[in-house]
Amino acid sequence: MKILYVENHERFVGQVLRQFLAEHEVTVVPGISTARARLATSRYDVLLVDEDLDDGKGSVLVQELRHAGYTGAIVAASAHAEGNAALLQAGANAQCGKLDFSRIGQVLAGLEATATEAAPR
Repeated sequence: MKILYVENHERFVGQVLRQFLAEHEVTVVPGISTARARLATSRYDVLLVDEDLDDGKGSVLVQELRHAGYTGAIVAASAHAEGNAALLQAGANAQCGKLDFSRIGQVLAGLEATATEAAPR
């Protein structure tokens, strides 16, 4: 799975990549502006988005993408319940808080299953 992970905490990202996302192709960007640039040139199966970024709120990015017609899967990945709630309200499909990241594989599998069920036959 090709993942764009919008997260600015390098130490956390390193641990997550090794422990939970090693089997995926993950591109990590630290903020909204770099996420926009990547999305303009590349396609991803899933976006993992933190709420508190150096250059703004992840929910702003999610809302912007949804208003532009982006239909891809987005996972709220904040350490705070309020951040995940804001990301879900902005249009994220699912959430996997940082304290629960050991279940990211289940969340991603659920998104894959939903996409497969929704695909035209």
